[in-house]
Amino acid sequence: MKIGITGASGQLGNHVIEQLKKRTDAGNLVALIRNPANIEGIEARVFDYEKPEELASALEGIETLLLISGNEIGSRARQHENVISAAEKAQVKRIVYTSILRADSSQISLAGEHLTTELRLKSSDLSYTILRNGWYTENYTASIPGALQGGAFIGSAADGKIASASRIDYAEAAAVVLTEEGHEGKTYELAGDHAYTLSEFAQEISKQSGKDIPYQNLAEKDFAQALKGFGIPDAFAEGLASWDVCASKGDLFDDGKMLSKLIGRPTTPYSVAIKEALA
Repeated sequence: MKIGITGASGQLGNHVIEQLKKRTDAGNLVALIRNPANIEGIEARVFDYEKPEELASALEGIETLLLISGNEIGSRARQHENVISAAEKAQVKRIVYTSILRADSSQISLAGEHLTTELRLKSSDLSYTILRNGWYTENYTASIPGALQGGAFIGSAADGKIASASRIDYAEAAAVVLTEEGHEGKTYELAGDHAYTLSEFAQEISKQSGKDIPYQNLAEKDFAQALKGFGIPDAFAEGLASWDVCASKGDLFDDGKMLSKLIGRPTTPYSVAIKEALA
């Protein structure tokens, strides 16, 4: 069985490939990326979401496809449509898609494109599994160096509970679903076992670093402005701030523990992720 992985050279894609190698022969794997030179150890094919006329031939012989959502916000619904249409032409049997937690009810601006892709999958003739991934803990650990330098961890999530998990947790879940039977037609809400507020996150940074790093909650516009000051592009900074506000309303919380059920172990605690980031 050939398994294709889109976005295979990305942060999630790399982890998925490593997890798949533990479950199947590397000869069964095909990396689908813009630059095949970025992948070693498995077959790699040129795959560009923006070149629909070339996608079907790249999918030839692939039975199961992991469609990792694109990173070009605003273009993803169209890009994913290109991939799904190509998969239909290439007679791919099943697509596993990485969506967002509660895509059908989330207030997060990213949810719309994900939901459009989900509905397109459900209306196709393909078998599908939808992985509604929650937040990556790395989304917050990436801010630790700046927090240590600035003396505070800033955000707009107030006291919202965030049930994040590490990329490797989500990657392992994808590998399980790609290589096991019984997941067809399922939509899984995936999140971490260990929810926290950003105040608790900052307290853990303080504990492990030995420095006093309080959490400073900012208004959405002020947080966006601060992010822009750090060199983050305007649109992305405004998006990050708005998503934090959504976290304050519960959009990043889930206590179903489906992710740990799929991978057969507890998800990575945020304290461990912080320890790794500090190291």
